[in-house]
Amino acid sequence: MQKSDFNYLLPEHLIAQKPLADRVASRLLCMSKSTGVLTDQNFVDFVDLLNENDLLILNDTKVIPARLFGKKQTGGKVELLIERVIDAEYAVAHIRASKSPKANSLIMLDNGFVCEVIGRDYDLFKLRFKGPQSVLEILGQVGHIPLPPYITRADDADDFTRYQTVFAKQPGAVAAPTAGLHFDQATINKIAQKGVSKAFVTLHVGSGTFQPVRVDDLSEHIMHKEFYAVTQSTVDAIQRAKAKGGRVIAIGTTAVRALESASRSGQLEAGLGDTDLFITPGYRFKTVDAMLTNFHLPESTLLMLISAFSKYEHVMQAYQHAIKQQYRFFSYGDAMFLFD
Repeated sequence: MQKSDFNYLLPEHLIAQKPLADRVASRLLCMSKSTGVLTDQNFVDFVDLLNENDLLILNDTKVIPARLFGKKQTGGKVELLIERVIDAEYAVAHIRASKSPKANSLIMLDNGFVCEVIGRDYDLFKLRFKGPQSVLEILGQVGHIPLPPYITRADDADDFTRYQTVFAKQPGAVAAPTAGLHFDQATINKIAQKGVSKAFVTLHVGSGTFQPVRVDDLSEHIMHKEFYAVTQSTVDAIQRAKAKGGRVIAIGTTAVRALESASRSGQLEAGLGDTDLFITPGYRFKTVDAMLTNFHLPESTLLMLISAFSKYEHVMQAYQHAIKQQYRFFSYGDAMFLFD
């Protein structure tokens, strides 16, 4: 398929710039994977759509305040977006400046923190953060929440809690697993009371999730890499759910990529590492039965993934329906449930 097959026109006012006051107040577009039948509902109805033996798979990654502002030794302004924290001292980042900094140059950050540019690997810079505090500690003091590029305002105090799931645990993401943003603790408790289990995977969402596909032929696209981990306890929970006839319901495309990356051998296996799995129509899903997701950018790898999960024609028709019904799109927007 071609990149242009996944294009659609979205009125700008439908791009959610802020979260709703209540996490669970979003709308929910439900779609049958096989028939494409659509039902307009609300996210508070999600619990009623679950069955007793179902298993929810949640991504417990935690968004780090990965955006930093500083100055070069020459005084030029610099904006850094940490892509990955390597260890307590080193990280790799995108750098925006009038002129790219050279190796061994210093960048002065707020609160007197300093990082050194060690070198460059394609479009990423390797940085060494100087001082007794770790990279994550420095980010916690002077970092900003890395809101997606389609949110045109600066981050504020609310984003530190709202651009984060209530079950976030493992720091490392620079973008939120947005389907999980709809859950509050009360909803999670209701799901448990219904007899629906939950298990966790980790996939540290990178900024590459927002990068456009630059080639027309999808077979030529090089997918960005993201760290994922699937534990044996999650594998065991999935096997128990399937044995009881329950569905494995991935909360978000990131949970889907983690599970399907761990299933590349043909069966689900515990493991961790970097995944560059690119899911497009024609892919045969090995583990995931249903998916909760947000609405995704035109021509994005995420839209291609959900078009593989259902039928392409059904997904594109659902997006036109969502636009007509004035659903809110992207990270702080409404949700979609794909199931049978």
